[in-house]
Amino acid sequence: MTDLRRFKVPPNLYTKDMDFDGVAVRIYLHKTPGLVRRKGFVFFHGGAGLAGSISSYQNICSKIANESDSVVVSVGYRLAPEYPFPTQSEDCHTATVHFMKNAETYGVDPSQIVIGGDSAGGNFATAIAQKLVGRPDLPKLRAQVLIYAGTQAMDFTLPSCQQNARMPFLFCENLAYYGMQYFGKDTSLSDDLLRGSHVPHEMRLKCAKYVSPDNLPERSKQRGYQPIPLAPFKPKVYEQLSNILDVSFSTLFADDAVIQQLPETFIVSCEHDILRDDSLLYKKRLEDNGVKVVWFHAENGFHGVINFFDLGFFSFPLGSEILSRVADFVKHL
Repeated sequence: MTDLRRFKVPPNLYTKDMDFDGVAVRIYLHKTPGLVRRKGFVFFHGGAGLAGSISSYQNICSKIANESDSVVVSVGYRLAPEYPFPTQSEDCHTATVHFMKNAETYGVDPSQIVIGGDSAGGNFATAIAQKLVGRPDLPKLRAQVLIYAGTQAMDFTLPSCQQNARMPFLFCENLAYYGMQYFGKDTSLSDDLLRGSHVPHEMRLKCAKYVSPDNLPERSKQRGYQPIPLAPFKPKVYEQLSNILDVSFSTLFADDAVIQQLPETFIVSCEHDILRDDSLLYKKRLEDNGVKVVWFHAENGFHGVINFFDLGFFSFPLGSEILSRVADFVKHL
């Protein structure tokens, strides 16, 4: 459906396809020079690390660049399963560092660089922001934008997973199936992943406080939620899936010392999304560690809604609103 859209760029912008240290990017530049250097926004598209492209996200990035008056860099990271994990996040990191080091070449203030993305792209943004903490050779990130990002792979029995397990366009079983493909694992492990058999006892004790439903608003635990304990631990499953719990992917579990140094963050969550609670839990971790968070919760939202902001009869105005709110956040930093 998203391939049916007509790709376009506003008349005040132009695009340039480039190579940032071996990573394909499309940069959205303004035809009129700014009176001062503009902000830069490095955007990572969604698609579970398996799909999506800089072309399919052209209208999204054009809208953000136009409305935020920023220079947007859309990263065309290589996709799984042809390029296994963690190629995708590493490509995004490489492109980000290149842009940070060469920002002035594109009329961008190096101290005003934002990173972000939707879904898997949002996950990449959380990992990269954490990885960049404390690097003396780079300017500090100005902000991060997380649009219904996944932040943990420990507990798939959270309220949002139960309430929205069959909600288009991301079913719970599909999430697990895509995850297995992304990590290059046998898809027969999907059920063990969803039940929590991959989580060792020591991690259950250490990280339970971060994924506890007690950290969620009471209203999120309505609509038929019932607490379900994780299934008994299976060491052989953990041997196969241990990297899915690593902080490079399950970024919710980063140390406080890292979280405390993260930049101002804009978080978008959607009520009818299995990853809703990932956003809410990450929001709480940031706020508990003194990080400023701006939050927009889309009551009628679903996973992937921004991809349907310009599809004619199939368009959802909420997708356009979310992108406008992202642009407004970036513009007024």
